[in-house]
Amino acid sequence: MIRLFATHPTAANILMIILMGLGLLALPMLQRDTFPLVAPTDVEIRIPYPGAAPSEVETGICSVVEEPLLQIDNLDELTCLSQENAAVLTAVILEGADMTRFHNDIKDAVGGISTLPDKANDPITRVVERVASVASVALTGPDDPAVLFAYAQTFADRLRTDPEISQVTVNGFSDREIAINFDASSLERFGLDMSQITALLAKHSLDMPAGTLESTSGDAAIRFLAEKRTPAELETIPLISSAGGGHVRLGDVATVRAGFDDPSQASYFGQNRAAIVAVSKTASQDALKVKAALDRQVAEAQRDAPGNITLTISQDSTGNIRDRLRIIGSNGFQGLILVFFTMWLFFGFRMSFWVALGLPVSFLGAIFAMQLLGYTINMMTMVALLVAVGLLMDDAIVISENIVRRRQAGESARDAAVNGTRQVLPSVIASFLTTAMIVGPLAYMAGSIGAILKYIPIVLLITLTVSLVEAFLILPAHMRHALDRDMRPGRISRWINGLFEHLRDRAIVPLAELALRYRYLTVGLTLFVILFSVAPYTGGFIKYQSFPTLESDTVEARLLLSQGAPLERTEQRVAKVVKALEQMNADWTPDQPDGQALVQSYTITYGVNSDAAGSGAHMATVSAALLPAGVRTTAVGDILSQWKKLTGPMPDMAALRFTDKERGAGGKPIDLRLTGDDLEDLSVTARDIRRFFRDFDGVRDVTFDLQPGKPEIVVTLRAEVANALGVTPQAIGTELRAAFKGDSAVSFVDGYGQVDVVARLAANDRRSLSDILDLRISGANGTPVALSAVADVRLTRGFDTITRVNGMRTVRVQGSIDPTIANARELMVALKSDYLPSLPERHPGVSVSILGEAQDTATTGASLGRNMIIGLIGVFLLLSFHLKSFLRPVAILAAIPLGLVGVVWGHMALGLQLSLPSLVGLATLAGIVVNDSILLDAFMQDKRNAGSGIVEAGREAVRERFRAIFLTSLTTIVGLGPLLFEQSTQAQFLRPIVASLAFGLTVATVLSLFVTPAVVAVLDDLHFEKKRPIPRERGDQA
Repeated sequence: MIRLFATHPTAANILMIILMGLGLLALPMLQRDTFPLVAPTDVEIRIPYPGAAPSEVETGICSVVEEPLLQIDNLDELTCLSQENAAVLTAVILEGADMTRFHNDIKDAVGGISTLPDKANDPITRVVERVASVASVALTGPDDPAVLFAYAQTFADRLRTDPEISQVTVNGFSDREIAINFDASSLERFGLDMSQITALLAKHSLDMPAGTLESTSGDAAIRFLAEKRTPAELETIPLISSAGGGHVRLGDVATVRAGFDDPSQASYFGQNRAAIVAVSKTASQDALKVKAALDRQVAEAQRDAPGNITLTISQDSTGNIRDRLRIIGSNGFQGLILVFFTMWLFFGFRMSFWVALGLPVSFLGAIFAMQLLGYTINMMTMVALLVAVGLLMDDAIVISENIVRRRQAGESARDAAVNGTRQVLPSVIASFLTTAMIVGPLAYMAGSIGAILKYIPIVLLITLTVSLVEAFLILPAHMRHALDRDMRPGRISRWINGLFEHLRDRAIVPLAELALRYRYLTVGLTLFVILFSVAPYTGGFIKYQSFPTLESDTVEARLLLSQGAPLERTEQRVAKVVKALEQMNADWTPDQPDGQALVQSYTITYGVNSDAAGSGAHMATVSAALLPAGVRTTAVGDILSQWKKLTGPMPDMAALRFTDKERGAGGKPIDLRLTGDDLEDLSVTARDIRRFFRDFDGVRDVTFDLQPGKPEIVVTLRAEVANALGVTPQAIGTELRAAFKGDSAVSFVDGYGQVDVVARLAANDRRSLSDILDLRISGANGTPVALSAVADVRLTRGFDTITRVNGMRTVRVQGSIDPTIANARELMVALKSDYLPSLPERHPGVSVSILGEAQDTATTGASLGRNMIIGLIGVFLLLSFHLKSFLRPVAILAAIPLGLVGVVWGHMALGLQLSLPSLVGLATLAGIVVNDSILLDAFMQDKRNAGSGIVEAGREAVRERFRAIFLTSLTTIVGLGPLLFEQSTQAQFLRPIVASLAFGLTVATVLSLFVTPAVVAVLDDLHFEKKRPIPRERGDQA
């Protein structure tokens, strides 16, 4: 095959054209996304229970639903969140199980439950898919929320007509309703109660199909239409009719208004009331194409909009994707130029051109394979492609360097191309297989981070496979044509090669000979260097975190007041936070390049807080879009600290957290789950742990999710009195619910969705305890009885939410850290040693589980180590087969720990912490550094078989293979070099991997020139010499 392609006049070029053509065809079809598409792991079951407190939701729904769900196969974890008005259950599937079957099992289990409360709505079950946000548009202008909502819905419908846009939601509003508010005194005057009103509404507002009229001329459907859809129509409903024809209509005793059921749920863009139209994409859509369509639609809508309507892009997730594409384009091109320039210095223009051509050929071939497998261009696949820039040249350099060496030795260009390729074929194949053996198993990393990181080794392996095909079948033909001409190198090449040979013969070879003669000292010094390089980690000078900190371009203030706090108080706290944000922007904007505003825009969202479950008037989020990290001169940590300082203390807050918008896949540095039966005990323990962590420098924003709920007014029946007056518990419960919660007996659907018609007492009749006590309940013969006569009322307070995991009550304690000061691993060690041992004595009913970064390390980190060990075993067995020895592979594998030296000191030099991506880089490095050792060992054995002594064989192997080893490592390093100095936000994930490869490979390459021959010589002393004596050389050390 090699001879065919090397000697055929067109075969190699045809193969090259096919690979490049397929890649170019696939490139426009390749989707661009933020992260790889990860299979869903959660199934959500939402069960609305209107009017119920969290404690009622827990006993009425969670306790009932958990029992059958916990019996389902492949269930990893079941969480039930009890909150006001609803229960939300989340079932997590075991990794690798079938989601379709799991989802169906859950639906069947939930459908078989018949003991849910009567007032609970039907369960809604869905698989939780990843929402791939593209961008959001803020619509501002009208002060009337109803007008703003109507325009936003019209704009959303317009977006949905675009074939590139499919998923559009309108945010910033609660559900629509028509509220019917009754005056209590009017109801009493006419002898009406709220439960009667609900029944009357249902009777007088309905549409109904009434059958079919069948006649000889044909059939006609009969429909009865009497549904009331507007406040004016509802006001005409008769409540009381007299024999004389008089009527009391709904409008006579009630105020009917259309609006929103929770006015506290609102969004503001800057200081203006806003509707936020959010656009997301499906798995099959390209994010940048969706964003381009949105930009086009926004521009057209702004032209057509009334003068008071303004449309602004308030959030854009595609900026990250564009930044990553810029990184791969610019750094890939810079890497290619540097690789070509390096090759040109040694081999001249023609040969360097054909060797460097392997990079775009391999890239395009890999892109075709990615499109065939359904992969997208995302952060992980681009990392693999960028890393491949520095690795793709290895095989081509080894082959081309050997071809040139044979051509210079006198062989014809044809023979040199064929024989030179065949000579290194076994070693190159072995090198590729060893890389595949170690990199391949990394594709099976476990955990949430592993599900994302695994695409790096997969795409890297695809690219290296294509490059291997190019190196064996395309490169030799091009080399044959290039070497047909004058072989004399140019002046620059002669000068560079002269310097190179001087370095080799005066420094490298003598040092290698010295290392061989004092091989035991060499091995001992190597072990010392490896152990010394581990010291910075064990001594705490370099720390570990599961995922690199990605500096965000969005910062948030998340406000949480006590449950039940009025909207006015929340608005006052938000105003203080916004004032501080604007002051910081005014102070620091002059320091930014060209005076650009540090805070580009900000959005206020009431009723939303990512750190708390549910919604309500007691929570809000202020989100500020900053000048991009690559442009601004202020670090996000300084921005958050200054924002917090300018805001000042607000003691009445339940929680106030200033944070950047978390990105990436890593868990939180502090994430604990407390489990127990007693909520008060769990609450006390959570406070203790929060105090424990606050004593550490660099720890911030430690919170827990068990917060006090709204004050509760508990009504209990005096049974004997109630029975005597003919008042039943059902009558009391129904009247209380209708008067204060409001029942929706009537609803209809218009062009914007469902509208509920809700009847309740007017707001001024729902303000005090006396309003409850004065409520009239129908007794015997319809006689109205005051609630105070048959029931007692007491005040209490429960919890905002109650969380259960696998049937046990839990509380989650979470926090963040400044990674330059604190370290999550050290904090967990301190917790285990200083706090947890005394926990059983102080809180015997509470247990603690450590999640977050520690769990990431325990799952993804452990699987990474396990798979790397599997890969190393595979490499050992492969080399044992290839080398026909169980000892020679030991010398080759000894090069792997050498890479650790460069990884540790490289991270320290760049100020980086070790992380899981760093370890992925180290694992990939392990598959690369053995390649140089394989070449050295192969040439040493050739010399040994020719009768040379061990020192002479090692010396000559280093002399002959130094250029190939030097060039493969140099091209890898210069190819990765631009990424080491990339400062954009998106590059912060790349740098740990690149640092591991670049620094690890540099150190391993240099040391392996001396260590590998020394280890081979030591093994020769211990084994080969006994089996096959060879005359010792003078001065050879035993």
